[in-house]
Amino acid sequence: MKFCANLVASFLLILAAGCTAAVSKKAAEPIAPAPVNAARVVATMSAAVRLETVSERNPEAFAEMKKLLRQSYPLTFGRLGVEENGPGSLLFTWQGSDAKRTPYLLLAHLDVVPVEAGTENLWEFPPFSGAVENGYVWGRGTLDCKSTAITILAAVEDLIASGFVPRRTLYLAFGDDEEIGGNTGASVLADRLEKRDVRFLFTLDEGMVIADGILPGLDRTAAIIGVAEKGYVTMKITARAPGGHSSMPPTSTAAGRLARAIVRIEEHPMPASLEGPPRQTLEALAPHIGGATGLAIAALPLTEGLILANYNGSPAQAAQVRTTTAVTMLNAGTKENVLPQRAEAIVNFRLRPGDTIADVRTHLRDVIDDGAIEIDQVGFASAPSPVASTTSTGYELISRSIEEVFPGVLIVPGLVLGGTDTRHYVHLSENSLRFGPMRLGRDDISRVHGTNERISTDNLVEMVRFYRRVIENADALAPASAPGPEASAR
Repeated sequence: MKFCANLVASFLLILAAGCTAAVSKKAAEPIAPAPVNAARVVATMSAAVRLETVSERNPEAFAEMKKLLRQSYPLTFGRLGVEENGPGSLLFTWQGSDAKRTPYLLLAHLDVVPVEAGTENLWEFPPFSGAVENGYVWGRGTLDCKSTAITILAAVEDLIASGFVPRRTLYLAFGDDEEIGGNTGASVLADRLEKRDVRFLFTLDEGMVIADGILPGLDRTAAIIGVAEKGYVTMKITARAPGGHSSMPPTSTAAGRLARAIVRIEEHPMPASLEGPPRQTLEALAPHIGGATGLAIAALPLTEGLILANYNGSPAQAAQVRTTTAVTMLNAGTKENVLPQRAEAIVNFRLRPGDTIADVRTHLRDVIDDGAIEIDQVGFASAPSPVASTTSTGYELISRSIEEVFPGVLIVPGLVLGGTDTRHYVHLSENSLRFGPMRLGRDDISRVHGTNERISTDNLVEMVRFYRRVIENADALAPASAPGPEASAR
């Protein structure tokens, strides 16, 4: 999942803060660290990196991955129901003893992006070496996101070994093609659950992380929980004209007509708005930010226009408050002295919650203002996700688990700018959350999908403890006595 850009945007949000003051809830008390087989989780992480599970490229590596996980976590594979799909997707069911308790779902993916050709020598350790050096496991997938799957399984293994028997059913879904859309991995697993009429109290996937020393003006570590993710659609813009020889050109060629359309598209982005996750983020940050930002907060809604202008001052911030427009591909002509009969541009949009694919099409038609220009949707598309409530049982449970394992962190809701496998499961739960407890500092942001991806061995242990606590807290929730959110045992 391409969440490097997501992180940058979220980390920069407070530079353009604006919201009404919020009341901070009392944080959960930290708990004593649970015992973790650190040697096993580190060894498994290292071995998993050595398997080059690049999407659709190496099915043998996925087979080896399943073998590795089975060997590393025998109690989990022996106790839970395990179903396979495709080369590497896995669906686990840990059946609870109380059918009245709504199940929940933890997500991850086992595929990784390839390493950009020509950058291999820039790595401190080879990208698929799984080297354990200087307190880190190095290599592709350590952050995105084999570490999530491995530490979830480690938490389950430890709980089984301790004699834990769940009352609430837990599902684990690990896809093998998230990096290319999840259409043959997560999508198939989600359809399988849909046919069984399974619905979840909440789902938890990758998406956002623990930001260490990155948020300017904030002297606390922030755990950012993604409450929504942006949608995705690509449009092909086509201009046509008679062909001919370049020695007798018309006033405007197909290429020229397309160029004018592109200029209009870029000069007229879709409207920005603070509504939804941006406002939720700012409300969470408001009590902890002072100075000029605090003044802007206090002056809302009078300062909303100024705040949006500040957001629009950088691409990362602008992406939080608007549907983004990116002209990414152009094609016209066959020879320098031949008039093109067709000129095409590919324009990619990432839809903020509140906008629809139909809105994008209408916006394009209006700003291009040329009836001869064709607008066609191409390729993969997904609508923006629903926005999970920050007062839901699932959000409060994840927040509590973070506070218990990572004392002193500030919980902040946010918007995931890229896509996750959750897009295939959102119809199965009203509360889809996106957070992985990886610690990222300033110099770690570029490592995701980039060079020198790594995760600290200490952080791997923290991740196991976090997922263990999520499972324990979910099991402590009392079943609902009537339809609606289940009650917290807190």
